[in-house]
Amino acid sequence: MVIKSLKLKNYRNYELLDLTFDPKTNILYGDNAQGKTNILEALYLSGTTKSHRGTKDRDLVRFGCDEAHLETVVVKRGMEFQIDMHLKKNSPKGIAINKIPIRKASELFGIIHFVFFSPEDLNIIKEGPSGRRRFIDLELSQLDKVYLSNLSNYNRVINQRNSLLKDIYRQDHLVETLDIWDMQLVEYGTKVMEGRKKFVEEVNEIIAGIHDKLTGGREKISLTYETSIGNMTLEQALKKNRERDLRLKSTSVGPHRDDLCFMAGDLDIRKFGSQGQQRTAALSLKLSEIELVRSLIRDTPILLLDDVLSELDKHRQNYLLDSIHDIQTVITCTGLDEFVNHRFSINKIFHVKNGHVAKEN
Repeated sequence: MVIKSLKLKNYRNYELLDLTFDPKTNILYGDNAQGKTNILEALYLSGTTKSHRGTKDRDLVRFGCDEAHLETVVVKRGMEFQIDMHLKKNSPKGIAINKIPIRKASELFGIIHFVFFSPEDLNIIKEGPSGRRRFIDLELSQLDKVYLSNLSNYNRVINQRNSLLKDIYRQDHLVETLDIWDMQLVEYGTKVMEGRKKFVEEVNEIIAGIHDKLTGGREKISLTYETSIGNMTLEQALKKNRERDLRLKSTSVGPHRDDLCFMAGDLDIRKFGSQGQQRTAALSLKLSEIELVRSLIRDTPILLLDDVLSELDKHRQNYLLDSIHDIQTVITCTGLDEFVNHRFSINKIFHVKNGHVAKEN
C-alpha cells in the first residue's frame, strides 16, 4: 500500500499543492510553522475522515475561503483508488471514492491504513487517560468498521444520557427515562470494551519483543486494559452509580472512563517511570502498532512521522529508522542533519516554506 499523490486546494495555509510521493522514504523539511504538519494531517484525514489534532472541518479551510478540496491517490494491491474530500465551513464534508460519492464516512475506512507518530505520542504514557483511549480508538476505527459503529453509537448515547442527567436536576420526573439510555449504553459500551481488550491483548503479544530490544533486555513490559467497572458488568456498574451520576449530572462509569496501564515488572510506568522509561514505552507502543496493522491487513501501513526524530536519542533514532525501511514513510523535520549520520536511504526530499513545497532531488 502506498500513497501516490496528494493535491490540496485552499487547505490550511495551502492555496494549491500538488505532490507526488516516492513508494519508500519522503522527507519534508523546513522551519517550524511553514506547513509541514498540515501535509501529514491532510494525508491522515484522507484515510480516516478526521484530523489527528482533533480539529473541526471548518478550521481546516484556508482563511478567507468557503471550502477546501483534497485529492489523494493510493495504490493498494495493484489497484488505484482516488479519494476526493470537500471540506466546507458550514456543512458536512463530502467524500467520493473513484469519483463515486459515499453516503457514510465509514465507507472510506479500510482503503488506507496510517500510523501517525508525533512528539505528543511520546508523552502518551505520562499524560492523562484520554490520550491513551484516543490512541486505541483511532487505530481500531481504521481496522474495524464494526468497532467504529459501536464507538460512534456509544458516544452518541453517552452525550444524550449526560444531557438527560442535567435535565433531571430541573425536572425530576424525567428520571424514569434513564433506563432507555442505560440499555443502549450497556449494549454499545460492552462491545467497545470487548474490542479494546482484544486489541490490547494483540499489542501485548508484539510489544514485549520490541521493548526487550530497545532496552537491551533490561526491562519487560506488559499492557493491561483498566476498566472503570471493576469486576462488575456495565449494567451493574450503571445501577450502582446511578445516584452518584444524578448528583454529579454526568456518567461516571463506562469505556469513556477506562485506561491503558503500562507495567515494567511491578512498576507502573505511567506514575513512577522515568521520562526515559516513558518515552521508550511509547516508542515500543507505536512500533507495535505498525507490526499489528501489518499482520491484520496483510499489507504495510503508511507511516507519518511528524518531527519525532529530534525528540529521540541516537539509540532510539537508530532503532526506529531500522524498523521502517520497508514501509512508505513521510517524515517531517526542521533539517536533514538527523539523517546524514544514519544508514538511511532518502528517496525524495521536499523543502517546505510558507505554504510552498519544492522538490530538491
